[in-house]
Amino acid sequence: MSVNGITTNTGLTTGKTSYTERSKKDDSKGSASEKASTTEAAIYEKSDETASVTKRDRKVDTETIARLKADAEQRTAELRSLVEKMMVKQGQTLGKAGVLDFENGSNLADIFRNLEVDDETREQARADIAEDGYWGVEQTSERMLDFAKALAGNDPEKAKEMLGAIQKGFKEAEKMWGESLPDLSQKTMEATLDKVNKWIEELES
Repeated sequence: MSVNGITTNTGLTTGKTSYTERSKKDDSKGSASEKASTTEAAIYEKSDETASVTKRDRKVDTETIARLKADAEQRTAELRSLVEKMMVKQGQTLGKAGVLDFENGSNLADIFRNLEVDDETREQARADIAEDGYWGVEQTSERMLDFAKALAGNDPEKAKEMLGAIQKGFKEAEKMWGESLPDLSQKTMEATLDKVNKWIEELES
């Protein structure tokens, strides 16, 4: 084989190698360009999807807020109604016990003051309003506290709403009663508010 033949073959080989390397570089550039294009498209689609999800989330949040608000209003109304009924029931029991003795009033106060009951009912009523009785200060205030806890859970803000509901309940009970609530009910109110306030302090701490 001649030297020229070797030289020519080497040149061809070198040329092919050079052409192949350029082709790879061009392909590499093309691939990079395609990748960039693909990435940009992916980002664009993701942006649309995110915007869509955000709109759905906002709609859900609005519905959730409305539902929670209605639920809170219902719970406070339930507690307020409970307080009213419990205070009236306490007064009714006082009337049965024959121990209502205060200035003339109207509405429920007069009705319960003039209740006529037998001796057995009167004795049971007196036991119910005793210090350790079902309608006594301790048990009645404890039931109100338990109900408030069941409605508010461990949320301090909801607990404060329960406190407001209890206060409104006492005021409404007084309106229904027609005059100042009996001493037993006044003491029950004080004990209940004191327990609820302490509970709120514990939640906040």
